[in-house]
Amino acid sequence: MPDSTEVDVVVIGLGPGGEHVAASLARAGLSVVGVDRRLVGGECPYFGCVPSKMMIRAADALQEARRVSSLGGSVDVRPDWGPVADRIRDEATDDWDDTVAVERLESAGAEFVPGTGRLAGPGRVQVETAGGTRDFVVRRGVVLNTGTEPAVPPIEGLAGTPYWTNRDVVKVRDLPASLVVLGGGAIGCELAQAFARFGVEVTVVEAAERILGPEEPEASAVVAEALEAEGIGVRAGVGVTGVTHEGAFTIGLADGTSIGAEALLVAAGRRNNLGDIGLETIGLDPSVRVLETDERMRVAEGLWAVGDITGNGAFTHMSMYQANVAVRDLTGEDGPWADYRAVARATFTDPEVGSVGLTEKQARDAGLDVGVGLSKLPESSRGWLHKVGNDGLIKVVADLDRGVLVGATAVGPSGGEIIGMLVTAVHAEVPLATLRGMHFAYPTFHRAIETALSDIG
Repeated sequence: MPDSTEVDVVVIGLGPGGEHVAASLARAGLSVVGVDRRLVGGECPYFGCVPSKMMIRAADALQEARRVSSLGGSVDVRPDWGPVADRIRDEATDDWDDTVAVERLESAGAEFVPGTGRLAGPGRVQVETAGGTRDFVVRRGVVLNTGTEPAVPPIEGLAGTPYWTNRDVVKVRDLPASLVVLGGGAIGCELAQAFARFGVEVTVVEAAERILGPEEPEASAVVAEALEAEGIGVRAGVGVTGVTHEGAFTIGLADGTSIGAEALLVAAGRRNNLGDIGLETIGLDPSVRVLETDERMRVAEGLWAVGDITGNGAFTHMSMYQANVAVRDLTGEDGPWADYRAVARATFTDPEVGSVGLTEKQARDAGLDVGVGLSKLPESSRGWLHKVGNDGLIKVVADLDRGVLVGATAVGPSGGEIIGMLVTAVHAEVPLATLRGMHFAYPTFHRAIETALSDIG
């Protein structure tokens, strides 16, 4: 490889994990090159977590105002999308400009090379830039954080239409009168509810039997009922046969019916970016769906991977967690290494869904002696006081042989916060006897955990 530059580490992909790896290694004194063909910082700050949660925060405020009449007064609620769109552009994304992120990376001591990076053999990376090709030889290794793209299902007619993905919907300035959301996962449900609260007529279409498929069935049911109570159509267990667009969308369904809408959001999951990064040049299969890593985030000799492409949870917090593991390995520290027993996640619907570890089904499939406890928030002290908007539940999953929790779900107001205590319990394998012997502050939502623990059979 002629005219190559020798460095310690090349990081391909600068989402949250990759950016953190590059900056941390540079601060540790290594020579680091970070490569990305899109925006430094990745999907989360520009098209995902941050702008979507700004939408949800505004939508939740509107809904809470509408609840005043049930609690103490009257309010005239007039939705206005303008402040939301302005906040996303000005506060979250700098109008989708990554200058600040690039400066942050470079101030840490790393070199940023905008372009498409590929492996070019053991210890070698080639980057296609606007000005030509740059070649690098690495002394320590390469870290992959190539992330994902929105998955677009091969539905007849869809490709030729002006559908939205998450990358389009965060830039919307004028709301449509009606919207169909293809996909009832976390992204689809969150955005469906947010748009509906701003006055958009929304229908969610999910091919699986229920929305929020990775969650406990009880959690899916609570959220589905909450969405429907707000006038959102939930069509689960039905596939899409075709899409046409002639001024408006028509979505044909497998049950013979169709839905019309002004706009269409495709939220049908994500696709890992692994197909064209040169895996074959180091003896790996380029058709793999995920890169399997060891506890140090190593894929092969001289190659590490972090983030969505490892298949351990497509969450920003997972990418950052794995980034710290990789940094420790690359700088010669002695752990701690990756541990996925207590992976937590949150879905920011209203009610929120926080969960950790194994579902009941996963625990039974693993052959554990399973005990389950359930408590309903409306029946709890805080739920009764909260009144309107108190939908939710706590579900805990125990391994009775070991006497510890292996999973839990918290649905309700601040469900993503309530789950924190249960994450600790699962991660630290706190004995059930210890948990049951605690006191739980009255009257809080998390006090319902005590009831769920006492319900374990």
